[in-house]
Amino acid sequence: MMQHLLSTRDLSRSSAIALLDTAEDMAVLGARDNKKLPALRGKTIVNLFYEDSTRTRISFEVAQKRLSADVINFSAKGSSVSKGESLKDTILTLQELGVDGVVIRHPSSGAPQLLAERDWIDVPVVNAGDGTHEHPTQALLDAFTLRKNLNGSDARGRGLDGAHVVIVGDIFHSRVARSNVWLLDHLGARVTVVAPVTLIPRGAERWPVTIAHDLDAVLSSEVDAVMMLRVQNERMREAFFPNAHEYALGWGLTEERFDRLSSRTLIMHPGPMNRGLEICSAAADSSQSVILQQVANGVFVRMAVLYSIMTGTSEVPRD
Repeated sequence: MMQHLLSTRDLSRSSAIALLDTAEDMAVLGARDNKKLPALRGKTIVNLFYEDSTRTRISFEVAQKRLSADVINFSAKGSSVSKGESLKDTILTLQELGVDGVVIRHPSSGAPQLLAERDWIDVPVVNAGDGTHEHPTQALLDAFTLRKNLNGSDARGRGLDGAHVVIVGDIFHSRVARSNVWLLDHLGARVTVVAPVTLIPRGAERWPVTIAHDLDAVLSSEVDAVMMLRVQNERMREAFFPNAHEYALGWGLTEERFDRLSSRTLIMHPGPMNRGLEICSAAADSSQSVILQQVANGVFVRMAVLYSIMTGTSEVPRD
């Protein structure tokens, strides 16, 4: 059983499927009147967020409380970090306070791995997004949503063999894209990434994907899911495309493009969405959209991750 969750690259097919199956059990619990499980009672988990977040932070907090853990929400804003305190000193402080697990989001790629590998604190570490590196729980909830919709009640124990997923947009800055590429490949899906040449990162040709630049050509074929990504202007230090209008024309999921898709094609987005830029409201609000399902499924997946790494088992009690 894994001690940390830092990257989807570290997950084997069997371990990924085991996590998704555990999330299925958590979803069953989530349908009960009493949604809480006493699995982590007496444990304290800190959500260590050095970057802004809504969906991920709240989703982790809900997951932790449903597992009966005590939760500390730490924000770099308004803390000693704003006075220059290092990550190491913050972690050493948390160690002395008796924290049993850390969920960390950090603007520097590799920060969660540094935390897990150093002897500053000896507790499970979950990567909630590091720089432009990875966001493994987002990829797991995306895979869970795909598996649920493509396989229905027959999802348990299965991967995504034969599914074709198209990921569109700011691949260069997207930790979501990187985590999804590796996880979807492990699960047997075929992945195509589509972006302007300037938004394809160096080395992407070595990823297990097909790289394309013409969105219309890709969408003309049958695809099972289209995942649109936000343009991350806050990470850009130079111009990667002429302007927002040109980007939307070339790589946005417009109404015209959406209308050409099969009625079975799933529409996905990790959020937050920029409506009218990378995705139109007709697609985001359609019956094919599983964007809100992704949000709900994030709780079940994060419960599964925390439960598995902090209890050392994937077997969830049913009563």
